[in-house]
Amino acid sequence: MGTTLDSLVLGFSVALQPDMLLYAFLGCLVGTLVGILPGIGPLAGIYYGSQYGGSTTSILMRIPGEAASVMTCIDGYAMAQKGRAGAALCIAAVGSFIAGTFGVVMLTVVAPPLANLALRFGPPEYTALLTLGLIFLAYMSSTSLVRTLLMASFGLLLGMIGIDVMTGHFRYSFDIAELGDGVGIVPVAVGLFGLGEILATPSSTVTQKVVSPRLIELLPNRDEWRQSAMPIARGSLLGFLVGIVPGSAHIISSFLSYALEKRVSKTPEEFGKGAVAGVAGPESANNAASTGAFAPMLALGLPTGPVTAVLMSALLINGVAPGPALVTEHPQVFWGFIASMYVGNLMLLALNLPLVGLFVTVLRIPYAYLYPLIIMFCIIGVYEVSHSIVDVWIMLIMGIVGYGLRKFGFDPAPLVLGLVIAPILEMNLRQSLIMSNGNWTIFFYRPIAATLMAVCAGLLLLALISVIRSRRDWRNRLAEAEEGK
Repeated sequence: MGTTLDSLVLGFSVALQPDMLLYAFLGCLVGTLVGILPGIGPLAGIYYGSQYGGSTTSILMRIPGEAASVMTCIDGYAMAQKGRAGAALCIAAVGSFIAGTFGVVMLTVVAPPLANLALRFGPPEYTALLTLGLIFLAYMSSTSLVRTLLMASFGLLLGMIGIDVMTGHFRYSFDIAELGDGVGIVPVAVGLFGLGEILATPSSTVTQKVVSPRLIELLPNRDEWRQSAMPIARGSLLGFLVGIVPGSAHIISSFLSYALEKRVSKTPEEFGKGAVAGVAGPESANNAASTGAFAPMLALGLPTGPVTAVLMSALLINGVAPGPALVTEHPQVFWGFIASMYVGNLMLLALNLPLVGLFVTVLRIPYAYLYPLIIMFCIIGVYEVSHSIVDVWIMLIMGIVGYGLRKFGFDPAPLVLGLVIAPILEMNLRQSLIMSNGNWTIFFYRPIAATLMAVCAGLLLLALISVIRSRRDWRNRLAEAEEGK
């Protein structure tokens, strides 16, 4: 511990230099602004800021600024509709700060052993883990298990579109070259949650009275702080643990956190209608996972996603090789990086809390003017991701799909999760079968994979028991009703 503290002192001596503080401030500021714009997600120096910035449009307009903010749309926007937009933004900022700080502390203390555990994961383990993620989401959902799995399966099918990475053949692309890279997460998420919300909003609301937010409404009340405490704690721990696993960890962790909070809540019926836990949990998990993703990158030289891959490339360009030798050969880089995360978290909190009132004033704009602006930002944000008009068309189609799903009572969130993990799941599944010459028992004789598959079976069994009990309870109620006649 003494060695770690001495190393942190070295790191802060680097991170607290005036030019470093300036870069950290600019990164948080630009990151927040970029995160607000739908479709342009986190990248390199603006990574931290965009994790919070993406929640702003999610809460105010029900448009995910980036894919990790999908779950924040649901209850954050509902809180805004109730006049609690300021409280939702404040809880998102504080939750992000606490989770980010917790993640950095965990990264400082336990990164090496956690990275070693992640190193033991091969294709079978990743396959089992991703399968568990889907089943866990379906089990935690308070909606129909069948409907949840159906939406996730639809997302998996969309994830199959594009070039087969193992054979190079185009699949289900309808001869559209732009679909070679697959269906993008951003146009799907923005279409389902942004345009879908606009289409589902009755036209009468465009003439609703514009209410000026009062100062007292910009901060959470005591009950909202109490309701957000445990979700922030659970989201921070869950997010960091998920974050060390390669893949879109910050996205998956927000889904899992929302599902967990919905399951453990004493009032699950409030989720989707403005539950504070539905904002605090996913936002905390999102930021903790973003921090956890640096553990395998720094300790093993293993990028866990596009952002860490870019950061890893930046280190390599400057002659610094991430991996086990990074701590000993370049301690000022490693510990300076860790210390800069502490500084970045403080700056993010100090920067965003004063801006809550400014963000809430967006709600004062009449919907007749606001909705065309939302559509414009949706189109600009989606187009800027890859400068493809095909992505804009995908967003428009998904907007219509999102409208239909709402009308028939389907939750679009599992669809996005299925799309996110489809390429990773397919790749690891096929690699596993290649390793075993097509023998499916490979998932059961490797200890870690077998344990994860056992948990999957346990969750399915619990779900089956719940269905049987609910049917029995329904028959009992029917019998009691017949007796009462």
